[in-house]
Amino acid sequence: MKDDTTHTGGCHCAVVKFEVRAPAHLDVVRCNCSICAATGFLHLIVGKDAFTLLSGEDSITTYTFNTGNAKHTFCSTCGIKSFYTPRSHPDGISINVNCLDRSTVDDMTITEFDGQNWEAARDTLD
Repeated sequence: MKDDTTHTGGCHCAVVKFEVRAPAHLDVVRCNCSICAATGFLHLIVGKDAFTLLSGEDSITTYTFNTGNAKHTFCSTCGIKSFYTPRSHPDGISINVNCLDRSTVDDMTITEFDGQNWEAARDTLD
């Protein structure tokens, strides 16, 4: 997109660091499923080509459950899930907006997603 900005972010201990290209005004999703609610994850879903892992690849642990389609990635040092491969967009990456450096974020619009009823709500995602 022509209005994209390069945002940076990472985990709490700064072992895992990444860049993501996205607009300065972010359209994000708040999901109420069990894992998103427990971790406070705010989703910014981008194509894999918009995401670059800068450091920490060797420190990433992956967790799967249920269908196994989502690949939940965590820093093995601090336990923070700063990004993962979502079930809804297996060819994309979901960035946890709470893990972005806010200096490049102008504003955000948050859309609620009923992840507790994932199958019925799936079609509401872009």
